[in-house]
Amino acid sequence: MEHAGHGGHSGHGDHVGQFRHLFWIMLAIAIPTVALSGMFAMILGYTLPNIPGLQWVSPVLGTIMYAWGGKPFLSGAVSEIRSRKPGMMLLIGLAITVAFFASWGASLGLIHHELDFWWELALLIVIMLLGHWIEMRSLAQTTSALDSLAALLPDEAERVEDGQIVVVSPAVLSVGDVVVVRPGGSIPADGRIVEGRAAMDESMVTGESRTVARTIGDLVTAGTVATDSGLRIEITATGDDTTLAGIQRLVTEAQNSSSRAQRLADTAAGWLFWFALGSAAITALIWSIVGLPDDAVIRTITVLVIACPHALGLAIPLVVSIATERAARGGVLVKDRLALESMRTVDTVLFDKTGTLTKGEPSVTEVSAVEGIDPDHLLALAAAAESDSEHPLAKAIVRAAELKQLTIPASRDFASSPAVGVTAAVKGSTIRVGGPHLLAEEHAAELQIANRWRDDGAIILHVVKDGQVIGALKLADEVRPESREAVDALHALGVQVVMITGDAEAVARAVADDLGIDRVFAGVRPEDKAAKVRELQAEGRKVAMVGDGVNDAPALAQADVGLAIGAGTDVAIASAGAILASDDPRSVLSVIELSRSAYRKMKQNLWWAAGYNLVSVPLAAGVLAPVGFVLPMSVGAILMSLSTVVVALNAQLLRRLDLRPESTTRALLER
Repeated sequence: MEHAGHGGHSGHGDHVGQFRHLFWIMLAIAIPTVALSGMFAMILGYTLPNIPGLQWVSPVLGTIMYAWGGKPFLSGAVSEIRSRKPGMMLLIGLAITVAFFASWGASLGLIHHELDFWWELALLIVIMLLGHWIEMRSLAQTTSALDSLAALLPDEAERVEDGQIVVVSPAVLSVGDVVVVRPGGSIPADGRIVEGRAAMDESMVTGESRTVARTIGDLVTAGTVATDSGLRIEITATGDDTTLAGIQRLVTEAQNSSSRAQRLADTAAGWLFWFALGSAAITALIWSIVGLPDDAVIRTITVLVIACPHALGLAIPLVVSIATERAARGGVLVKDRLALESMRTVDTVLFDKTGTLTKGEPSVTEVSAVEGIDPDHLLALAAAAESDSEHPLAKAIVRAAELKQLTIPASRDFASSPAVGVTAAVKGSTIRVGGPHLLAEEHAAELQIANRWRDDGAIILHVVKDGQVIGALKLADEVRPESREAVDALHALGVQVVMITGDAEAVARAVADDLGIDRVFAGVRPEDKAAKVRELQAEGRKVAMVGDGVNDAPALAQADVGLAIGAGTDVAIASAGAILASDDPRSVLSVIELSRSAYRKMKQNLWWAAGYNLVSVPLAAGVLAPVGFVLPMSVGAILMSLSTVVVALNAQLLRRLDLRPESTTRALLER
């Protein structure tokens, strides 16, 4: 359903509470309205007590329900009239308005008592409010992407003023200000380093796990972290001019452009509105021509009231609600129902490499030692030297030694030099671990195997003992074991698999070849990822993007379906239509299977809901009157309720889906 009075996603959270509150109030009022309705009592065969004034309870309560509970639908109907796009709201508004005035006419004795629709008006409003509430809940976003972007910035900045450090809000910083960033601190605004050098963790913006050495003269981005050393930075951009603000704008633009998609139930409701209106006009005309004006009024009003099936209001929300619950059990959190509807049409899945297909953290993949040195001993010495460091590469080395259950010797006199490496005393020897700058300081040559490792795009660290190179470590972002199954299963579905990364071509190609990926976009700058999605869409492809970093947020929002890895940043999660609660890339298959199954149920339910109309409206209009059969209003109303029950039961069948990633993938590969 489209909802009047609120656009986009901004107010969905508030509206969930409003509609829940309104539903329960209307349900409480509906019970006496229905129970004390003379027409309802006649249908069920019970007699109302002979109490003075009892006959006015349903009209009074029904009027309250029409004015209060019907207000969202009436205002929505007005909006659809103004926009000249009839849909669900106009269909509901028409039905409850006709029922309201017809019921008052019957209550006042102005028209036939058969048109006492107070009970039907009450049920219609309650069921439609329930459907509305379920749908608003499925649309609600728990996190704002823009709030998450703002949260990357530190709450305070330390500005240098006349040689003194003054704590200020990042919002008051100006271009040219110099700020101090402590080790482990976030950069408050885009700037240039004027003092110090540090290994920068830029993963929250670039999505890449490897820290980057930045020194005097280098530009740094707001929100990134100086992991190991303090810096002084001259501010070069603030506010709307920062990289983070640019990403923010891209997210907003992409979200706005993707929110205009037409929904299935609205299309059906639009057609049914014209069907109901046309049927009513023909009914009034024909019954008037045959000289039965009273029957013309009764038949026309009956057609307009029962033309709005309860089932249509629940057909889509019920499926979405149950599908969402099943998805959550399978590790997929669906935030936007458009993502659920669109995933079945996806023919291209674009994976961000780091943290998605790979683990997003460096790990030791190979150890090479010079002759006479045991590789395990080499790894233990390197881990000892790195044990006091907080650097991601150091942690990877220590973790590798622990996984092999090696005994890590004690170390002392630890020292770290940014962009060079670490030094420590281990077992009476000086052990150093580092990159090419370390070898230059030691006037030592790298091992021959380093050339082959470099072609693979790996990180290479040499281990030096007392001035002699004794070995080297190869570190790389490890491919997830589940990634290969995910790629194979997507290929089995006829889906093209594309990888995008900021890494160099060699690194990207090594991963792509390993997994059998169809296309690779390597060396892509953070701000260009959304453009690559648009490039694929320009080829006529329906694209699902899977990512986890802030830099992925615009691409996630731009894609036909954005899928965020649950372990990723809040910004990526807020920008996506669905969240893969685990970091298992096979969860993408679960979303596709869920989407296809849910769409089948939606279509079936819409046919049940619309099919009721296609049969009951002509019968109510009197198409079989020449052979002596006219559908009574009471029977039409009962059929309407039965179609709602059928729709509800059909939606429940979705609960049988097994959406665990391993089960879905196995089933697809075995087909």
